[in-house]
Amino acid sequence: MSRTAEHHRLASALPWRLWGPYLADRQWSTVREDYSPEGTVWDAFPHDQARSRVYRWGEDGLLGVCDERCRMALALSLWNGHDPILKERFFGLTGPEGNHGEDVKEVYYHLDGTPTGSWLSALYKYPQTAFPYADLVAENARRGREDPEYEITDTGVFEGGRYFDVRVDYAKGDPEDLLMRVTVTNRGDRRAPCTVAPILWFRNTWSWGRTGEEFPPRPTLRRTGPDRDRILADHATLGRYLWLARSGTAGVPTALFTDNETNTDRCFGVPNRSPWVKDAFHRYLVEGDTTAVNPEETGTKAAWVYRLDLEAGESGVVELRLCAEAVLASPEQPWKGFAQVMRQRAREADRFHASLLPGGTTPDEARVMRQARAGLLWTRKFYYYDVPQWLAGDPAQPPPPETRRTGRNHDWRHLNNRDIISMPDGWEYPWYAAWDLAFHMVPFARLDPEFAKGQLLLFLREWYMHPNGQIPAYEFALGDVNPPVHAWACWRVYKMTGARGRRDHVFLARAFQKLLLNFTWWVNRKDHEGNHLFSGGFLGLDNIGVFDRSRPLPTGGHLEQADGTAWMASYCSTMLSMALELAREDPAYEDMATKFFEHFIAIAEAMNRVGGHGLWDEEDGFYYDRLHVDDQTTALRIRSLVGLIPLIACEILDQEVLDALPDFRRRMEWFLAYRPDLAEHVSLGAPDPEECGLRLLALPTRERLTRVLGYLLDESEFLSPFGIRSLSRYHEAHPYELHVEGEVHRVEYLPGESTLGLFGGNSNWRGPVWFPLNFLLIEALERYHRFFGDSLTVECPTGSGHRVTLQEVSREVSRRLARLVCADPEGHRPCHGGDARYATDPAFRDLALFHEYFHAETGQGLGASHQTGWTALVAPLLDSVIRAREQEGPSEE
Repeated sequence: MSRTAEHHRLASALPWRLWGPYLADRQWSTVREDYSPEGTVWDAFPHDQARSRVYRWGEDGLLGVCDERCRMALALSLWNGHDPILKERFFGLTGPEGNHGEDVKEVYYHLDGTPTGSWLSALYKYPQTAFPYADLVAENARRGREDPEYEITDTGVFEGGRYFDVRVDYAKGDPEDLLMRVTVTNRGDRRAPCTVAPILWFRNTWSWGRTGEEFPPRPTLRRTGPDRDRILADHATLGRYLWLARSGTAGVPTALFTDNETNTDRCFGVPNRSPWVKDAFHRYLVEGDTTAVNPEETGTKAAWVYRLDLEAGESGVVELRLCAEAVLASPEQPWKGFAQVMRQRAREADRFHASLLPGGTTPDEARVMRQARAGLLWTRKFYYYDVPQWLAGDPAQPPPPETRRTGRNHDWRHLNNRDIISMPDGWEYPWYAAWDLAFHMVPFARLDPEFAKGQLLLFLREWYMHPNGQIPAYEFALGDVNPPVHAWACWRVYKMTGARGRRDHVFLARAFQKLLLNFTWWVNRKDHEGNHLFSGGFLGLDNIGVFDRSRPLPTGGHLEQADGTAWMASYCSTMLSMALELAREDPAYEDMATKFFEHFIAIAEAMNRVGGHGLWDEEDGFYYDRLHVDDQTTALRIRSLVGLIPLIACEILDQEVLDALPDFRRRMEWFLAYRPDLAEHVSLGAPDPEECGLRLLALPTRERLTRVLGYLLDESEFLSPFGIRSLSRYHEAHPYELHVEGEVHRVEYLPGESTLGLFGGNSNWRGPVWFPLNFLLIEALERYHRFFGDSLTVECPTGSGHRVTLQEVSREVSRRLARLVCADPEGHRPCHGGDARYATDPAFRDLALFHEYFHAETGQGLGASHQTGWTALVAPLLDSVIRAREQEGPSEE
């Protein structure tokens, strides 16, 4: 890979990452801002209060940036002359408001970015008529779970192109010199006004009665300069910055000032301590209240206001600069070189992303990969959550209710998060989720290897990981259980970020030591009867089971989970590979390798044999959860991803590695000789290990593997046109039912949005296609092929008579997944459903959204619309598809 200017910035000792797209898309209605007695997150801090009420733990804004500790933020605000609210942040529905849970109701795209934030670009489509807040709330309230979500594109506000394309570009002249360009284009057929008011403000750290590093003295913003064309920002720890606004085609801007203080009169009916409050710019611009802003032109929140009046098709440009005072070498010519820096950083971004593309990439594939990576970069956000302070409340604020001491997250008092973290979705999931983040780091490893490694280690640090070894799940319930994929991500990133012999052994060793604690937590907490069969809860698959697996079962008893047990087998095999790698430099790790080898075999035996066949159903040829109530055991015969996850628990052992570690090899061979009944899970009776130089550890035998693959590749079961379904289509005609004390618990195939209220009602694992599990299955197929080679072929699709190797199967699934976001010859992308604009309208045509999951039959994107985190896995999948296509050469067709 060629080294570009961006690669040099990544390697530089200069603080190029100081400023970035770290400003949250949503801070309101989050756990951190909830101080209610009942813990009703969505009601405690609604969108209606967001413009008027100060946040405690962060800030949010419209396509904005901030420094790495969110001390100062810069973002857009807009007004079209008709909206009832100044557009300072994205709007969406809370869980109770949406008929499928939380959902952003805006149209925006992350277009581009670089890891250091030297270049960032995003696009927001802003209606020219009044934003349909009330309509969106009312219509979604009227609709039920069986109905689709009512989106802003359904309201008619974009008809006739009556909207503005608002594009924001950021470029860095140096680490403390940020250039901002806003381009507003009238897409309508008539003249239309648009007020553009970029905002600079300080996060409120002074109203809480606390002192210390995170609570410096109150900062200030004030107008200054010979022509009063700049604002001086003075912060005790960030330093002195100048914010300049350029006059030009957009006219001479007006400066407004207020304070980032709560309008207590509006929010709580309590008189304001100061007339200068957070919502002053809304009151000034929308309500015409000229007394709302500070005439002294000072405060902690400021705006430069441009009033554009654009003809049809016309564009207006606004340019601003935020730089450290010392950077402005030529105060009398602050705009010298502005355009050159913008062009240069855009070109450097082109070169950086081109360096990541394999030869033979088509223009559309390049666009998709670039936007996927841009979304990944834009969803890095500042996340601040100090649980002890949150539980105790602040000295200058009303004390939290007593229920807080025994409520949500009360047993995570060690946790203090104050970092830039990769979020699942900047609006719908504006908090980390541990297993999401593990998947994010795979595409991130190509973009920014050090960030990827740093994120994985961060979650293993003592102020994140619980003293008992548990990794925090997400802020709604830190103690919930996500699948244990962290070790897989560490191992994957380790191998991706260095050639053999030059890899980061220190990173691997640091991760391994902490993962030992987490592995032990799993063994001690989730192996209910000590028989190596695990009950991990819902394990991220939300409503995939016949009932909520993370709650006490309505039947009583406990579950032995096929996915929980398989996850632990996968954990074992990954830790084994890590230990073997580390043992090549430190023989002490050989003992740990032996431990994980034997533990894997124990889990494999339990999964396949305990009670006769373990969790394997010989009649069906599939793995199922088993329900234990008293002395009765029932197989929950649901064909879902739960029964496919055992396929991923496979690992290749190179004979070369075994030969370099004779002590481990000797103990492994002794164990296999001592327990020949277990040897079937090592090499699976396939090619002679001595000849092929490989051994394979796997849960299913070769015969069971091929039987499960028969389901996986059956288009009437799991194989959809767009990847692997989360639930077999078999259950469309044959729903699974469990009768318990007069109640019927039912699972049926739902290829799209959930009809259930479980987990907020906006997550469905009963049919749709999800990228993360597809990705793990694809990787497992590649490992199986590496061992079996051409000696193992299967029908793909099942029943077609077309036999292929498992490598070819992995590529076929990858192609189907990529099809979701890549344009067909007519320009349609399945992820956009039936919206023809994405195929015919030049203003939409090259844009793609990366959803949380996808309708298994149509490919339409569902759930969170910017969950680029794990859906950015499309980038490495496309990479492998393109490389395979180039190796195979042109098709005969």
